[in-house]
Formats: sequence, C-alpha cells, structure tokens
Amino acid sequence: MFTMELLATDRLSDPKRDALYNYDAASNNAIASKKPWLKDVHYFKTVRISAVALMKMVMHARSGGAFEVMGLMQGYVMDNSSGGNSNASSSIAGGTLVVTDAFRLPVIGTETRVNAQDDANEYLVEYLRLCREEGTREENVVGWYHSHPGYGCWLSGIDVSTQHLQQSFNDPFVAVVIDPDRTTSANKVEIGAFRTYPESHKAAVPTTGEASGSGSGGVVGQDGSQSVPVAKAEDFGAHASKYYALEVEHFKSTLDSRLLELLWNKYWVQTLAQNPLITNRDYASSQMADLGVRVQEVAGLVSRTGRGGGQGAAGPVSAKGIDGAMEKIVRDVNQIAAKERAGLMAADVKSKLFGGGTGNAPTCGCGKGGH
Repeated sequence: MFTMELLATDRLSDPKRDALYNYDAASNNAIASKKPWLKDVHYFKTVRISAVALMKMVMHARSGGAFEVMGLMQGYVMDNSSGGNSNASSSIAGGTLVVTDAFRLPVIGTETRVNAQDDANEYLVEYLRLCREEGTREENVVGWYHSHPGYGCWLSGIDVSTQHLQQSFNDPFVAVVIDPDRTTSANKVEIGAFRTYPESHKAAVPTTGEASGSGSGGVVGQDGSQSVPVAKAEDFGAHASKYYALEVEHFKSTLDSRLLELLWNKYWVQTLAQNPLITNRDYASSQMADLGVRVQEVAGLVSRTGRGGGQGAAGPVSAKGIDGAMEKIVRDVNQIAAKERAGLMAADVKSKLFGGGTGNAPTCGCGKGGH
C-alpha cells in the first residue's frame, strides 16, 4: 500500500513540465540588474500565467459582479533570448513575465474604476512578509490585475496612469485585465495583458484592433475590432498610443492537471445542467440595450445626412463612416443572435435527451412552449 502511494505521488510531478514553478532568485536578480526593458520598450512580449493564478483572478473578477475588483500577481522574469530554461522557454523571443500566483487586495471598486488605498498597501506589505517568512512564495510582485465587467480588455486613462506609475518605481510590472461577463458568455477566459510606454517614447497610433489588445485574447470581430459599450466608447482607444498588448499564455503543472481533472469529474453534471440563456441574461440584456442606443445614434446620423447633404451637427458626416458604424452594429447583432440560438439549441437538445422528448422544451416566457 505504501509503495502504491509513492507511485501515485510520483505521477503527480514532472520535472520538465513543472520547470516554470522552479523560481531561481539568482537568475532573476541578474536580469533585474541588467534592466533590458529600459533599452527596448517592447522587450516584454509574453505573459505566462499559471492555472492556479488564472483561476484565482477569474473567480475574484466574477465575485465582484458589476463592480471592478483589483489584485496583484507574483512571479519572475524569464529572458528567452539568453536561453534560460530550455524546458519552459516561450516560443516568442524577448522577455517573458511568468505569473505563478495571484492574490486579491481589500479594495472597494465601482462600476468604472478601482483604486488601491493605504490599507491595501499595508495589506500588500504584510502579505509578502508572511509569504517569505513561511517560505511559501519567494517571488516578487510582477503586476496587477483588475476586471472590466462587460466592456472588454483594454486600459482606460486611469489604468494607464496606474500602470505607468508602477513601471516607473516597481518595474518589471504588467497590467492584466479580465472581463468576467464575456468570460461567462463565451466559456473562455477573456483576458488582456498590457505595458505602457515611457513618456519619451513616441508610438504610432494603433488601429482599433490593436488598441483592444486583440492579440491578448480580447473579444474581437473578424475585422480585428472590439465591441465596446457606448458609455465606454470615448475612453476606449483614447490612450491606445500609450500602451501595447502582450501575448498571454497559460501553463499548469502535473498536479494542476490532475486536480482539474478531478474537479471536472465531480462537477461535470452541474456544468451540463447550466442554461447559458439564464446564466448570461443580464449581460445579454445590457448588450441589447447598448445596441438600441447605437442604432438610434446611426439613425440620427442618416437623418441629418439626408436633410443637410452630408452636414451633421459636428461637421461633415461621411457615408463611409455611417456604413462602417452600421456594419459594426450588424456584426454585433449577428453575434448576439448566434449566442441566443446556440443557447436555445443546447437547451432543446438537453430537453430531448433527458426530459423525455419535446414536451419539456424550453419556453420563451409567453406560455406557449418551445418555438
């Protein structure tokens, strides 16, 4: 029996697969002393996040509901150009920020912003002190994360200021944004990682897709653009030239894989029983309301263009601009409709498989049964 337990324990670890968890303080200090990110503003190209840290951040973001939440990430720097750990090196040349753990901060956010106060700073110092004293986590803080409930992964003006301040005094540092609503809706973690440019750097103004962090897992359309609510449209992209997006990768240890497998074996029934139409109804309703506002705005532009020969209240209104706005609306309508159809089909299939035929098909609320 004792031998069997040892064999089972051995299978839960793999030196090659678990190499990213082996923190080398000497190597990390050597890279920190060279500060290669000061010579190349795009030195960091990748962020690798452990499964445990990712789950903590997503669960924290979900717990905040419509309010933003904030936390910090621990990890280290891995220099891919110098070889580093050959078993765990990223496929992208340059520097990689490896996130091994994350923890929430005791801050109260609003629907539009979240800021850390003195009590959060005291909590941070005490948390890191206890980690080192207990020997549970030696890595330094390498970034912060916060949530954008329902409006995508990008940096607002306040976010840019916060990240720039952290890079000035605590570099290397990365900003991670998670959208919990879109994560639930898409059944895929919607996450973006960003770093700001120094004030002396003159960056070209990126396209809409680049500003949204489409390379980092943001919710984007086929044209590379990201759908943002009307209330956030002014702030979205206004500071896009001040930061850039990093690629986000995920990794898990052998033990993580086994634990996730056990969790799936335990909770797969609840996952199958969930109805996405009910789970995502608040987010879907907000999307439809936002579409209604955008349709009214475009209708007003069309009306002014027709009466004034292309002259709007704020100047000439180009037909190309109106067509582009209408195309985005149509694209977003199709995306919402596709998700609703998928939810109805999934509910219908589960009803036929487990409910004994079409008699228990989902209803729309009108009392007439399935449609």
